Amino acid sequence: MHSKRFYTLSGSCPDQVGIIARVSGFIAQHQGWILESSYHADDGGGNDGRYFMRMEVRADSLPFHLAEFRERFRPLAESLSMDWRITDSAVKRRVVVMVSKQEHCLYDLLSRWQSKELDIEIPCVISNHDAFKALVEWHGIPFHHVPVNPDNRQAAYDEIRRIYEEVKGDTMVLARYMQILPPDLCDCYPGQMINIHHSFLPSFVGARPYHQAHQRGVKLIGATCHYVTKDLDQGPIIEQDVIRIDHSDTIDDMVRYGKDIEKAVLARGLRYHLEDRVLVHANKTVIFR
Repeated sequence: MHSKRFYTLSGSCPDQVGIIARVSGFIAQHQGWILESSYHADDGGGNDGRYFMRMEVRADSLPFHLAEFRERFRPLAESLSMDWRITDSAVKRRVVVMVSKQEHCLYDLLSRWQSKELDIEIPCVISNHDAFKALVEWHGIPFHHVPVNPDNRQAAYDEIRRIYEEVKGDTMVLARYMQILPPDLCDCYPGQMINIHHSFLPSFVGARPYHQAHQRGVKLIGATCHYVTKDLDQGPIIEQDVIRIDHSDTIDDMVRYGKDIEKAVLARGLRYHLEDRVLVHANKTVIFR
């Protein structure tokens, strides 16, 4: 992370000649200082290639603020048929954390937030259980207990949506939130909801993946950070990792090993997302590390 304030411009468009020349030329035309740039061309396996880009531009090198940048850049982006966004490093992202009864990912995120390793705001934590209310409030963060049961599911998720909107959340992190979100909620926030799944997807989707892995006799277990979609555990993958196991490891051993991987994978995936290093196209991602 640069010490000076910067803007991050990221986007994708149909591949064509001159994309970088036109975008960097626009920035240079306004005396913009490019601090970092990354590019990737994907041929799509045919003639539908797509180009992905990410640039960090020193904010004080430009003669205008972000709103004017957007207005000036928009005609160029339209001429390239570009899907794009630009963000300001000075504006902290507001991350709403959701959790159930597994505490390890919550503890890890709170620790990284408190130490400024993740320079974010956590406006609240939402849980379908009240087990971590005291812990969360000790950190000075509001805690919302929203029970979910077969009789109140729609009302519960309406309440979660209300809270998220009320606190002006930018990102919702399911830190081992062990409920299946309804399709309408997933559709409301595409690219904003991040989940940590305790298996190396696409293997062992759904519940009890460590039990599934143990029964299958696998030699590697892992964790996957991915965007949430209405298709269970099928969203675009942001980050993954694995650890080797053997025949002597019990399910409890696998769960214990897995917790360490889950924490690290979620933290990395969330950081990539917050730094606008993740570009989604269809059900795949390009990650500019």
